[in-house]
Amino acid sequence: MDLYDIIEAVEAGRILETFHAIEESRNDRLSVDEIWSSISAGEIIEDYPDDRPHPSCLIFGLSPDGSPVHTVVAYDSVEGWAILVTVYRPDPSRWIEWRERRR
Repeated sequence: MDLYDIIEAVEAGRILETFHAIEESRNDRLSVDEIWSSISAGEIIEDYPDDRPHPSCLIFGLSPDGSPVHTVVAYDSVEGWAILVTVYRPDPSRWIEWRERRR
């Protein structure tokens, strides 16, 4: 998956948000600006090519205040739409430098 395609879709307004993503962003008090900022300056840390109905990936990025944000985004390559699956502030006890899952 190419992060550029996701960023381009977001900038063009071709983004759908799942109810789960909306709920999680509210729970973690993440604003739309924090989410989009973390995606646009982020990096893909896990790829899920077999996800259905569209491949997805986990993006790590920083909000404008420097706090870590994880976002799972699916991408419909046929229609060019990004689907925000979930977003959250990662738990430091579960991540090494926000990029690698603790085993």
